[in-house]
Order: sequence, then C-alpha cells, then structure tokens
Amino acid sequence: MSAYHRPILLDEVLDGLALKPYGLYFDGTCGGAGHSEGILRREPTARLIATDKDGDAIEEAAKRLSPYEGRYRLIRTDFKNFGEVLLPDERIDGFLLDLGVSSHQIDDESRGFAYRIPSAPLDMRMDKRSALTAADVVNGYSAEELKRILREYGEEPFAGTIAKSIVREREKAPIRTCGELKELVENSLPPRFRSAACARQTFQAIRIEVNGELKGLEECIRGLCARLKKGGRAAILSFHSLEDRIVKNVFRDLSTGCTCPKDLPVCVCGRVKEMEIVTRKPVTAGEKEQQDNPRSKSAKLRIAEKITE
Repeated sequence: MSAYHRPILLDEVLDGLALKPYGLYFDGTCGGAGHSEGILRREPTARLIATDKDGDAIEEAAKRLSPYEGRYRLIRTDFKNFGEVLLPDERIDGFLLDLGVSSHQIDDESRGFAYRIPSAPLDMRMDKRSALTAADVVNGYSAEELKRILREYGEEPFAGTIAKSIVREREKAPIRTCGELKELVENSLPPRFRSAACARQTFQAIRIEVNGELKGLEECIRGLCARLKKGGRAAILSFHSLEDRIVKNVFRDLSTGCTCPKDLPVCVCGRVKEMEIVTRKPVTAGEKEQQDNPRSKSAKLRIAEKITE
C-alpha cells in the first residue's frame, strides 16, 4: 500500500458503494488514490472519475492508477466543481467524498497543517495555487473575525481569548510558524485546560477557513445525489462534527417524503423521498484499524442510496 496516504475504512467504503459491473463512480477527494484504486481493483469493469485540488495528490494518484489506464479520468479541481467535470447528462452509480486531510499533507512540513511540527510555516493550503494562507488569516483577520472562525469552525470555547492574544502578539511581530501559534494558544488558556493537543481546534478552524471546506458542501452533496442513478450509493467520510452534521442533515432531508398532515386526502407539499439511508448510525473504524492508523479514530462514514430515477 502506498505510503502517501492510507485510505480509511477502505473495505467499509467499498462494501457501502455496492459496486456494480460497468458502473461509473466519482471519487471527489482521491488523495493518494487509495479508495480509487480499491474501486477499480474490486470491480474490474467499473469506470472512475477522480478529482483532487492538491497537485501532489494528483501526481501520486496518476502513478497509483496507471495499471488501470483507460478506466479512469483524473482531474485537478475541487470536488465542488463536479458540474464542470461530469458531462451535462452524465449519471453516476456512486460517489465518495473523503473530507479529511490526507496523511501526506499532515506529515509534509512545508504544508503547515500540523501543530506538532513547530518549524512548519503557517500555510495549510490544500491547493497550493490558492492565494489565502493560514499566515494571512492569523496576521490579517480582525479580532472579531478570528473569534468567529474559531468559534464556528473550531467550536473553541476560548475563541475570544485566543483571538485577542493573536492580535496582541502579532503587533510585536508577525506569527509565521505552527510552533509560534501553538505556543500562543497554549498560553492563552487557563492552566487546567492546557495539553499537548489544546491547539487542535484552533488549527482546525483556520484550516477550514483557508480552504473553504464547509462553503458549498451541502449544495455539493445535494447536487451529486441528484446525479446518482436509481440504486446508486453516496458514501461520505467526515472527520469532525461540523462536516458530519451537514452530511447527516442532507441525507435526512433527502430521505424525507411527504410531510402533509395525515388527514389530507392528497399530498399538497410535493415532497418526494429521493434517498434511503443505509447507515442509521455512522460506521467507525474498528480497534485494529485505529491502532494501525490513529487518524481513523475520528472518521465517520455515512451511506445513502438513491431510490428515484
């Protein structure tokens, strides 16, 4: 298996997609192509369209998928641009979105995703072509803007305190490295709340802001579900509560039919149930996978099936 990125819940994802002979599948966040390769390997007649906005990931995916030449299309773009990738009338038999940060991105010091690498620059861009970096957010956003994203995207209870500390410290000198930001966050918290991972929520919030991870996610999921053929499956891996909440709510809404009062003789609301939820509770990694790959501990897999044409 490639060292670039270890696919999480691989068998569970492949089982959940219920791969069909000659089916067409969309992997919107292919990363190192672990799940993509799994699809092509398990179903020898399947075809795949795979996207990722990280150029490093696209290069790795091209190498890994090379034995399957002719069965896949690989495009560097954000999965939210699926409408520009799929043909206008193209329908798919399933799609996968792995919403997590790849192991390669976390481990690559130059990418600046990990608070455990002190010398790493504050970057956090999944797409190196993007203009906005974590350093821009930390050194350029107002205290109120920082407080908002820390609270909304990091669910950080000390958002206001951390935001004020950032503004105060950057007046002395720009904050440039992950280590500087981590230390600043630790020093902003009451002693009993300090730990080796206490900066995690702050880093998560800034990463989400830099990459616009939640913007348009709901609309994208709905749009991809609309592209599914009847019997097609949607499989989505999320890694924090904000993403999972969006996925759960979209699946719940699309699996809700008529909401008219039962005493009405005919439906007037016009709602039609489009999806059937396959996983009433999210699928999580087993003990062995969590031991082998600690990053799988926070993963939640939700699956739904299209039941309308």
